[in-house]
Amino acid sequence: MADCAIELRDVTFGYDGVPAVRDVSCSVRHGEIIGIIGPNGSGKSTLVRLMSGVRRPWRGRIEINGRPLAAYRPRELSRLVAVVPQETTISFPFSVSEVVLFGRTPHLGGFTFESEEDLAAARRAMERTQTADLAHRSIAELSGGERQRVILARALAQEPSILLLDEPSAFLDLRHRVELYDLLADLRQEGMTVVTVLHDLNLAALYCQRLVLLHRGQVVKVGHPTEVMTYATLTEVYGTEIYVALNDITKTLNVLPLSRTYRQQLREQFDRGSRNRNQP
Repeated sequence: MADCAIELRDVTFGYDGVPAVRDVSCSVRHGEIIGIIGPNGSGKSTLVRLMSGVRRPWRGRIEINGRPLAAYRPRELSRLVAVVPQETTISFPFSVSEVVLFGRTPHLGGFTFESEEDLAAARRAMERTQTADLAHRSIAELSGGERQRVILARALAQEPSILLLDEPSAFLDLRHRVELYDLLADLRQEGMTVVTVLHDLNLAALYCQRLVLLHRGQVVKVGHPTEVMTYATLTEVYGTEIYVALNDITKTLNVLPLSRTYRQQLREQFDRGSRNRNQP
């Protein structure tokens, strides 16, 4: 499809002979934020690894901008697609500015040093992620949330057109979660395509144009958050009662898992309603 940044057709992949995703077909449109949601173990992170080219599918086809993913050379793909993984291990105590400059690697020649353009791209990335004040600190000294923002800065320094993020807000507090997704919304307005894995369904409803809901490695639904995150669908997929309602302020969905007390109340109300309907 001409308007697709990423397209997956009947993709299957797994580990040690066991499928993690099965017959997955979905597309990511240019210039949208699409969220991948689902319970633990549903294949969300695996799907991001497949889109990034880190893993190759057993079966099926993945295309980036209408071209087979396998046809891209690594450096060429790295100029196009940047990845923010859920966790990043950096064993050497590089400074934050050095880590961010690693994002310029796809743009450098064999043994060339960073140009002023590369340095400027790294500075812009740090400013946008609010990590400029950390530039001279060692990456080893940072908190988990600070490290995650530095890794995002490294990805932005690549100047990609597609950004893949695997649960990017996992280590962030509420303020930095919102600021992160505000930044992703700004990047979308500037033309970037964003794919993000989320466990926070309220953020998914607030920021994503479309969602892909996975369960046991398969696509359950794809569509607008109001189409995907219904009470019936989420309760079935997540295996617990979930409250879904429209937020009066944002006009987007609020999603809240219910405690055991409220789950029991709902069951009792349902049982009473069923008995009343069945009475002559």
